[in-house]
Amino acid sequence: MQTPLKRHIVMMGAPGSGKGTQSAILAEKLGINAFSMGDILRGVAKGTSKEAQEVKKLIDKGNMVPNKLAVRLMEKELLKPENAAGYILDGFPRELPQAKVLDKDLASRKYRDYNMGVDLVLLLQVPDDYVIDRIIGRFQCAKCGTLYHEKFKQTSSFGICDECGCKEFTRRADDTYETVVSRLRTFRSVTAPVIPYYEQKGLLVCVDGTGPIDVVSEKIRKIVGY
Repeated sequence: MQTPLKRHIVMMGAPGSGKGTQSAILAEKLGINAFSMGDILRGVAKGTSKEAQEVKKLIDKGNMVPNKLAVRLMEKELLKPENAAGYILDGFPRELPQAKVLDKDLASRKYRDYNMGVDLVLLLQVPDDYVIDRIIGRFQCAKCGTLYHEKFKQTSSFGICDECGCKEFTRRADDTYETVVSRLRTFRSVTAPVIPYYEQKGLLVCVDGTGPIDVVSEKIRKIVGY
């Protein structure tokens, strides 16, 4: 049997570990799509169906989406023909029940001779103090949305966006020390149990997520082998 050209990858890591950035880079290199639960929920909420209204109500109230609904929505995307040969899940599954249901459902799905189940889990490891610095120091252009950081990625000319020349910048309201610490606690209590689950299945590979984006990307490239 031929080795599949595309991979079915889960990108894990604490908030601020860089998993969103690395998922996007890897997806582009492999020519497949990356999915985050947040993006999917926001997309669904724009619809008019009963399911869309249910999701919108949960988002507006700040409530978590039930595991069964979260998995169903994710699988709906993954099982589209254009995603059959590969996908990257950005921070999903978020909880152990999600991982178990996802594995069970995808195990019975095949694309040609290839199983569609997860075959690689990348865990970006970053110390807490590094995560806190990374999150509370980030800001973005108010016009084009280009991301910057007070320490790691400053604008070339002070106060001027490199991409569009705008002089106005914004920060996310929840990029505060208190919020970041709370999100790290949630990650450890809710998402961390997913890590040994994938480790026992022989799918987990740990990646040092500190350092420049291109350095981390190169580490991931060598693991994936593209």
